[in-house]
Amino acid sequence: MKKATVYLSVLVSCLIAGTTSAQTKLVEKVTRQGKELLIPYEKYVLPNGLTLVVHEDHSDPVVHVDVTYHVGSAREEIGKSGFAHFFEHMMFQGSDHVADDEHFKIVTESGGTLNGSTNTDRTNYYETLPSNQLERALWLEADRMGFLLDAVTQKKFEIQRATVKNERGQNYDNRPYGLASEYVSKNLFPYGHPYSWLTIGYIEDLNRVNVNDLKNFFLRWYGPNNAVLTIGGDVTPKQVVALVEKYFGGIPRGPEVTKTVVPAVVLDKDRRVSYEDNVRFPLLQIVFPTVPNYHPDEAPLDALAEILGGGKNSLFYKNLVKNQLAVQANAGHPTSELAGQLTMRILPFPNKSLDSTEAVVRKTLAEFESRGVTDDDLAQFKASREAQLISGLASVAGKVSQLAAYQTYLGTPNYIPQEIKRYNSVTKADVMRVYNQYIKGKNAVLLTVYPKGKADIVAKPDNYTIVTAGYQAPDYGYNGLTYTKAKDSFDRKVKPGPGPNPALKVPPFWTDKLPNGLKVIGTRNDEIPTVTMLFGIKGGHLLSAKDPSKAGIAQLTASLMNEATEKYSNEEMNAQLEKLGASINIQATTEEINVSVESPVKNIDATLALLEEKLLHPKFSADDFERRKKQQLENIASQSTQPVVIANKAYNKLLYGEGNIRAVPLSGTTKTVETITLDDVKAFYQNSLSPSVTNLVIVGDVEQSTVMPKLAFLTKWAAKPVAMPKAIAAKKIDKTRIYLIDKEKAAQSEIRIGYLTDLPYDATGEYYKTGLTNYMLGGAFSSRINLNLREDKGWTYGARSGFGSTKTPGPFTASAGVKAAATDSSVVEFIKEMKNYSQGGITDQELTFVKSSLGQTDALRYETSFQKAIFLSRIIDYDLPKNYVEQQADILRTITKAQVDAIAKKRLPVDKMVIMVVGDKALVKPGLSKLGYDVVELDKEGEPLTTAASTGAAPARMGGGKN
Repeated sequence: MKKATVYLSVLVSCLIAGTTSAQTKLVEKVTRQGKELLIPYEKYVLPNGLTLVVHEDHSDPVVHVDVTYHVGSAREEIGKSGFAHFFEHMMFQGSDHVADDEHFKIVTESGGTLNGSTNTDRTNYYETLPSNQLERALWLEADRMGFLLDAVTQKKFEIQRATVKNERGQNYDNRPYGLASEYVSKNLFPYGHPYSWLTIGYIEDLNRVNVNDLKNFFLRWYGPNNAVLTIGGDVTPKQVVALVEKYFGGIPRGPEVTKTVVPAVVLDKDRRVSYEDNVRFPLLQIVFPTVPNYHPDEAPLDALAEILGGGKNSLFYKNLVKNQLAVQANAGHPTSELAGQLTMRILPFPNKSLDSTEAVVRKTLAEFESRGVTDDDLAQFKASREAQLISGLASVAGKVSQLAAYQTYLGTPNYIPQEIKRYNSVTKADVMRVYNQYIKGKNAVLLTVYPKGKADIVAKPDNYTIVTAGYQAPDYGYNGLTYTKAKDSFDRKVKPGPGPNPALKVPPFWTDKLPNGLKVIGTRNDEIPTVTMLFGIKGGHLLSAKDPSKAGIAQLTASLMNEATEKYSNEEMNAQLEKLGASINIQATTEEINVSVESPVKNIDATLALLEEKLLHPKFSADDFERRKKQQLENIASQSTQPVVIANKAYNKLLYGEGNIRAVPLSGTTKTVETITLDDVKAFYQNSLSPSVTNLVIVGDVEQSTVMPKLAFLTKWAAKPVAMPKAIAAKKIDKTRIYLIDKEKAAQSEIRIGYLTDLPYDATGEYYKTGLTNYMLGGAFSSRINLNLREDKGWTYGARSGFGSTKTPGPFTASAGVKAAATDSSVVEFIKEMKNYSQGGITDQELTFVKSSLGQTDALRYETSFQKAIFLSRIIDYDLPKNYVEQQADILRTITKAQVDAIAKKRLPVDKMVIMVVGDKALVKPGLSKLGYDVVELDKEGEPLTTAASTGAAPARMGGGKN
């Protein structure tokens, strides 16, 4: 590949860039030659050390801004874990010229989305906005880079500390196997190694840090010389450079940052560790230390992991899953800047000996040694990697994040050509070499997670104790740091206004119809050389209403359609797809069987030939049926250990009631799935899947005239009548009650509050207006519910509300996972916010925010192929007019406060709702019992334990709880 790269003097840089000052240097410019796979960009360096990368792409009126700081949890030290991530939260809490909670509000008000993330090695902050909002995004990012610390208060510090604790509770402590990665990290790496703790950190460390620690962390690591600012989209480099110089140019350089260097991890023996968890399946995780990212051995190790446990034609799948020894068995090779690990993860069926499971893993490794690497192994691996890389370039955000990562870790954004080369260059000998060097005969961490009370299944006793002696904390240079702000020639208090509104690009589309009734809608998207197809076959789980005793059959049928066909075994099918860089996935939903197809344009014919097999000629073999049925039954049993699933299942049961198939989980129940036979599945397939109830969406680098002839095979699909069950009227709720399910020692409580509406989906009617009404209550990050429970109280990682209907009326639901001690108080605050909104309505300021935010988000809605496909599927599913987007825009522009207030009053009946709580009964029931509602205890299946344990029928007292 040719690369147009220029290294120029300051003077020549200025001439090319136009507005670059005599100090900002254009150091590199990369352009595309023909259709080569790379991301064009220009790279600049400001005098203060800030690296600026600009990618110009006018295909959509969108801009993505990413600021990546080269600091993550690896810059922490023992006793202060979790600090980098905690600091990420603090960066959203206001700065000198941006008020508390304003960062999210300003970006959302501007029609954008935003977030931040922290990993071991970097922290990034990013926004996607309509391109006319670029200056506002840069103003915001520069303000928190250069003007943060005076706005940091003890109150903000405490609230965000609580929020981070809730995030840990939700994603680690309250999740099955959630602590597995923590156990691996602290036992794989030496004590004090930068990767020996997780990014989330330990609760005791979060409790220990103070505001001064935070300020020093900012001063040490958050200087412009330790940051990469990457901007892509509907912009010009000249425009970007001028704005970046204005807002970032005066921010002083920070302390110098050097690369961390640590020795490679070597284990002197197998380290066996274990812990107990509330799970159904035990976990055996075997982890070998390997190499950092971009190391020459990373690519062949990735290939090795793929061959061992990467998919349905991997050795682990064949020996463990196919043989019904495990529910799941896979291998992967995650790498970071300082180290990597080849991880084998197996979930055996209950009552399987972990000793025997480990033996099968060892035998599989021996099988790999004798089998070696095949041509197909490499062909599948390379094609899949290239397809993944191309897929990541579908959005401006994807391209920007890739440029930012390459620049941060490698010092050059232009690494895609090398990335392709290093993966395409992997040989059989390379894979065998790294196997022998890093895996064969080498020691590993062997982690066992065992179900409660079943410590006896652990294969061998724990044999490793973490050695703490000899650790010396690094000197990161925190002493004597000073805070100096930029001196500007303009007033930073003035929030930049938007530029001219960009032209909205709603995708033009075409429609077609096959003789058997299958409807087609499509649009051309030539930004990447791929094709996306989405089939929606109406019915799905709802068709179980005809025979509820077989509930779960839609999911079982879809899973079997992902297995063998008449011509191909499952392994052969997946091998063919991977060599094509394609995928075909079939899954059931409540209302549909969905078939999704992804393929490079160059391989679309071969991919469609495989689709014909999967869609029209599934084998439905007895072996596949028995294995898939067993897996479905085991997964149903496993759901009783997952608080989120328990809450959702019980909530649906309460809303829809007996006799409504929506009250039964998509997976079915143990009782219903046990009755399903292979003949039942075949009959369901024959009677329920028909082109007459199927819509097909096509988005990609193909024209209608080219792709429609390729779909001729679909005319072989015979149409048949498929009657959809009639919707059952909403169950009436006579009064609000609390329903409680005990989840012993749960770190968090899951809360669901709502009722079943009488509103079907309507793109331009009351349903759409109700969605607008909910936006300020619980739809936006800066909604009343989220600001209250997360930002003001610190009780949750996130709280929300929304209306969810399809062609049949759906529920209104407010939900959150909250810290256990605040369960009753959270219920009080949920009800208070809904009551206040219902009675007092929206404010004029909030209505302006809704119109501004939602009025500009269309610029972001149609960028990727998948986004275009969702847009088109809505049009064809609901038979919407071509101009429905314009109609929605008119409604949004003209809706009044009085209309919103009337909807809020009508649609928030707080005295007739279900309140579902899953939490530690011993801790949360006393507080819930004081709120004035009947409290009804349920089992984990949502069935009453007793009759209503009434605590009085008075309405909720707003002063209740532990405020």
